[in-house]
Amino acid sequence: MNSIAMYSSKGGVGKTAAAVNLSYASSIRGKKTLLCDMDPQGAASFYYRVPIKGKFNKKQFLKGRLKGFIRETGYPGLDLLPAHFSFRNLDIALDIDGQDQLKNIFAVLADDYDVLIFDCPPNMTLLSEKLIAASDQVVMPVIPTTLSIRALAQLMKFFDKIGADRKKLRAFFSMVERRKNMHLDTVKSYRKKKVFFRTLIPYLADVEKMGINRTPVAVSTPGSAATMAYDRLWMEIWKRRVSD
Repeated sequence: MNSIAMYSSKGGVGKTAAAVNLSYASSIRGKKTLLCDMDPQGAASFYYRVPIKGKFNKKQFLKGRLKGFIRETGYPGLDLLPAHFSFRNLDIALDIDGQDQLKNIFAVLADDYDVLIFDCPPNMTLLSEKLIAASDQVVMPVIPTTLSIRALAQLMKFFDKIGADRKKLRAFFSMVERRKNMHLDTVKSYRKKKVFFRTLIPYLADVEKMGINRTPVAVSTPGSAATMAYDRLWMEIWKRRVSD
């Protein structure tokens, strides 16, 4: 089972949109995929129109009782573990010394899924640390601006602080506006660095409208530039996992 954390300490960078679209791209490429909505705001669950089933909350989650609360999304090969508002307090409930705590919780799903994608909350906390530890890859969306590049540098330092392997960290440029010289200059300066995937996710109305359509862009606008970009990005992520 390949586990991927979609993570950024900054909000509004296209993290959840990427988690939703990459999980769909994974499933249509034949991978049995589970999207885990770890953000208490529940945006990924909203996009897929998946409400919580039964009495799922942080207590059930920490006991490893996941299978009974996993929901189908309506798309073949793609399931979702919905978020719960009580996840906002997961940091308080987590074991500080249990580095493999989340990895052990999700291990029960190893025979059921090929790919696990975590939509992480936008912060640097104990939950973030444990999601990083539980993931084979950590993928960060970066808007081509100074503050977003700075956030990537801070994440690298965070990796060093918690003893995480920097080799599993990768980034991609998100919400790229080709009409903005700053975006173009930033992409040109950083795109060749090893940490970045080659694929750029453009700033397009198709992605913005996900909140209205509540579907992946490949469903609402098949063949669009956004759809093809997310598919290319997924193939880069998967190829890197296989090659490593």
